[in-house]
Amino acid sequence: MLKKTVRDIEVEGEKVLVRVDFNVPLNTNTGVISDDSRIRASLPTIQYLVDHKAKIILCSHFGRPKGKIVEQLRMAPIARHLSQLIGLPVDIMPDCVGKDIRNKVETLKEKDIMFLENVRFHPEEEANDPHFARELANLADVYVNDAFGTAHRTHASTVGVTKYLPAVAGLLMEKELEIMGNLLHDPGHPFACVIGGAKVSDKMGLLQNMLKRIDLLLVGGGMAATFLKAQGYGVGCSLVEEDKLSLSQLLLQEAAEWNVPLLLPTDVVVVEGKIETGALTRIAPTTNIPTNSCIVDIGPQTIELFCNELRRCRTIIWNGPMGVYETPEFSRGTRSLASFISTLNATTVIGGGSSAEVVQEMGLTDKMTHVSTGGGASLRFFEGAVLPGVEALQNRAS
Repeated sequence: MLKKTVRDIEVEGEKVLVRVDFNVPLNTNTGVISDDSRIRASLPTIQYLVDHKAKIILCSHFGRPKGKIVEQLRMAPIARHLSQLIGLPVDIMPDCVGKDIRNKVETLKEKDIMFLENVRFHPEEEANDPHFARELANLADVYVNDAFGTAHRTHASTVGVTKYLPAVAGLLMEKELEIMGNLLHDPGHPFACVIGGAKVSDKMGLLQNMLKRIDLLLVGGGMAATFLKAQGYGVGCSLVEEDKLSLSQLLLQEAAEWNVPLLLPTDVVVVEGKIETGALTRIAPTTNIPTNSCIVDIGPQTIELFCNELRRCRTIIWNGPMGVYETPEFSRGTRSLASFISTLNATTVIGGGSSAEVVQEMGLTDKMTHVSTGGGASLRFFEGAVLPGVEALQNRAS
């Protein structure tokens, strides 16, 4: 870990601004959080600060209010849930900046926890406005970024505040960077990458960067249709990124040059008409997909093929579902793969996003080596890109 963490600085008696990512699935009618894994993931950092007598100021975004106050996107239900999890009172603020908030901060005692209002209620947050960043920074003595899920964003609360405060990583941020950094630099082999999701364009950077590191690439999901068409197969009325066909062909060529087997589905689940619950499905070989059908999942033969290939691997990264997993009839491939990977004696890392949602919903989180809290951030990391929210943190002395 090349960046300083909260363990490397003195926090006792200090006002510590902690950026967390508590953008969790919340039923705005009932106030019930269906998946609190992101909140639980930051508990070690918050508890560390409590144990070391810091004055804790938490900030996060929630949803996409687009710079306006949206009552359903207030942080109060999330703050109350955090209070229940950590067993301590959490003081909920009506805003994240302003004179009243500054005055309230001055009353904080050691071990107190304050939760600021949704930072995205202010358009200056996503614009990384320096005045807004300075206002946030003026609340604290030290800044801790524990929001890996937003580390790829150049926002005021992730990058801007670091111009005005000593800035270090939280314990979740440290864990994410160490586990995924090890996969890039010192993985166990054979090393497999399982990629799904709708679009090739979303994953192309990851695929190109990982090819020189892995021993096996398995491609499923909607993006498989573009690869299949690039190989000359008919894919019916499945979504194809026509402008990415030549890039897909290039990737197939690069995989061959790197001697990395790139396996595509050999059979798929297809539907005619609308992709919806109750739609009539059938299994089709990828060599003979009906012209009036759309691919919605990988087929049973492909599930068996992928599982057999993964059985021999020591390291596996998985990012992206194998089909339209939100519809139960089209989720078998994704769920079967998740279940199988959870049984392997291997390093298994789930790269956030939809894959993480499936694993969490199935109760398999504890059976994986690591389930990332950041879909977009993990994608960017595996692309080899610089994450602005990480880059802005203080470096450790070499």
